[in-house]
Amino acid sequence: MYKYERIIYWSDEDQKFIAEIPELAGCMADGATIEEALNQSEKVIEEWIETAKLIGREVPEAKGKLIYA
Repeated sequence: MYKYERIIYWSDEDQKFIAEIPELAGCMADGATIEEALNQSEKVIEEWIETAKLIGREVPEAKGKLIYA
């Protein structure tokens, strides 16, 4: 599993859960359930990274969020 932060929310417009990966510009996935959106996010992260490498774009290091401060 990739360690990029994911923000998951319900979209009334799409009638699906959306998983955004803020560290990867424009990278997001959707699903009928939170679990499906999370699983789909793994696939789109992999595709985003593959595409970035092909076009010579820098792939940001996963920073994630602090669990505590």
